[in-house]
Amino acid sequence: MESFVKQNAERDGFLPISRTDMERRGWDTPDFVYVTGDAYVDHPSFGVSIISRVLENAGYRVAILSQPDYKSADAFREFGKPRLGFLVSAGNIDSMVAHYTAAKKKRSTDYYSPGGKAGKRPDRALIVYCNRIREAYGDVPIILGGLEASLRRFAHYDYWEDRIRRSVLVDARADILTYGMGEKILLRIAELLDKGVPVRKIRDVRGTVFLAAREDTVHFPIAAAFDFNELKQSKRRYAEAFGAQYRNQDAVSGGALIEYYDSKMLVQNPPMPPLEREELDRVYALPYMRTYHPVYEKDGGVPAIEEVRFSITHNRGCFGACNFCALAFHQGRTVRSRSIESVVREAKLITEMPDFKGYIHDIGGPTANFRLPACDKQLTHGVCTNRKCLAPTPCPNLKVDHSEYIKLLEAVEALPRVKKVFIRSGIRFDYLLADKDESFFKKLVRDHVSGQLKVAPEHCADRVLDAMGKPHFEVYQKFRKRYFELTKSMGKEQYLVPYLMSSHPGSSLAEAVELAECLKRDRYAPEQVQDYYPTPGTASTVMYYTGIDPLTMKRVHVSTDYHEKQLQRALLQFNRPQNAPLVREALCTAGREDLIGYTPECLVRPAQAPPRNGKPLSTRQGDRKPKDGGKRQSSGTRYAKSQKAAPKKAVTAQKAAQKHSKKKK
Repeated sequence: MESFVKQNAERDGFLPISRTDMERRGWDTPDFVYVTGDAYVDHPSFGVSIISRVLENAGYRVAILSQPDYKSADAFREFGKPRLGFLVSAGNIDSMVAHYTAAKKKRSTDYYSPGGKAGKRPDRALIVYCNRIREAYGDVPIILGGLEASLRRFAHYDYWEDRIRRSVLVDARADILTYGMGEKILLRIAELLDKGVPVRKIRDVRGTVFLAAREDTVHFPIAAAFDFNELKQSKRRYAEAFGAQYRNQDAVSGGALIEYYDSKMLVQNPPMPPLEREELDRVYALPYMRTYHPVYEKDGGVPAIEEVRFSITHNRGCFGACNFCALAFHQGRTVRSRSIESVVREAKLITEMPDFKGYIHDIGGPTANFRLPACDKQLTHGVCTNRKCLAPTPCPNLKVDHSEYIKLLEAVEALPRVKKVFIRSGIRFDYLLADKDESFFKKLVRDHVSGQLKVAPEHCADRVLDAMGKPHFEVYQKFRKRYFELTKSMGKEQYLVPYLMSSHPGSSLAEAVELAECLKRDRYAPEQVQDYYPTPGTASTVMYYTGIDPLTMKRVHVSTDYHEKQLQRALLQFNRPQNAPLVREALCTAGREDLIGYTPECLVRPAQAPPRNGKPLSTRQGDRKPKDGGKRQSSGTRYAKSQKAAPKKAVTAQKAAQKHSKKKK
């Protein structure tokens, strides 16, 4: 423990973040300057840290330029001109998502900035940073990477401007864009630059996108080609283009894709193959400091580290492929995982941290209970282009096996200073149910739930779930029933916290009412509801813009009106008094006035309460909760262990209505 404290106290354990740091290392210039929109956190949950450590391990000098002052080019001259080039990332998330809510309102905090202070990075950070670099150094190699680059690599719908924007590579005037997980991609680019190959001659590296003349050579078979001018005018062509991109997001079967911009041609080479187990183990064995740079201590640190400080990532990729999730477009649908020994080594490092209390917060990833590819066919033929592995029903070729994950969890639990290992990443309950061996299900309930297990049914209406690429609701109901049976049999008091989403494509007011009725029946009052957020790089965003499912080319209902979105959200939290006017409006608009009243199935009382002693109550009194009821369920009472009755301390809307009826009599 003492050695760990000493190591973290030494600033030189981090990569240089200033010229002073660089000179203390005896460098005259770095090979790469890595510009990032996040504060510098040297932890393997942060992409900048992984790429910079991988390059360092290969012998390259990497300096970190974190959240530079973007109002002039001066900050970009901090290290001088790098020998090989600039690497540029907006950070762990898209800069527009970091700044704005789904309602396009400015966020007050930024968890990836010191002290959570907002405003440390610009909107559309990649474009702004590249402009400043060009202003400072002119024709220096610039390579884009990270999530913002990956998800905006083609022409894309931009929710904040409500229009189709060009590829970010075109707007940023960079030389190369890397997409997906970048370790092998950047090592190859660095090798070529180090050999003196001009950056504009690097055209055959997998996992890269570049801009060339129309007549230039494409080094891989071309799967599809589209013209930007056509994409911005035809929603159907835009949906077709995304479908082609989605079907070629596989290292085994994917081909090159072309997007024309007048006299130029944007080329995406096929994806780089994912890191195999031994390669992943080496990446996670690099000497990360596992915390934020000490320069941020005066600001209270960087909030984003708290979620991952005592957590471990054991896998990459996700064959769940939900349509609203960008993982399929970034990490891909093929799953790879680290060895048990690698995870245990990282867990040992965590146990040596001075503030470790004995609890590993998570051993997960994009989906916690995936360890292997979905089927053997994926290894030789790639992922299927015409169906999903799990939704709407599991593929007959799906291999379901939790045995190695159980061994991994047991190995970490056996470490001397570990009291408990939790699983807080998403669990695919449909994959879990497909396992005929309940060993993992029982172990999950017995050993790895911290009072509440978070799962993501998202909705209850089949039309919406089909648009989401999720299993139908009866699968969740089956999981929920068995979860509470196991919980009860083990003498535990544990609950489920289902994630729910409003206004996703496919959801009209009718489906929102259906979900509200479901919540009423289940006696569940969600404290938080996620409004659908159309972010770049997802099939759902294409549906939102075009009204077409790009994977089937079928029409989809889309709610784009802000007020209708408010109505849908209010229905999911119908029990809140402040939502009563919106709930009544929604029910009237949907033709469901039968749900306004005092009977047990009603969602809300009338605005004008019935007369009492010959005198009508005011509208305000009609909305008011009974003196002894209507109390919103707290997070601790989200779901009762038994499906037959809610906890005693949660007063349900049904009981409140019954009591009100008795008072009338």
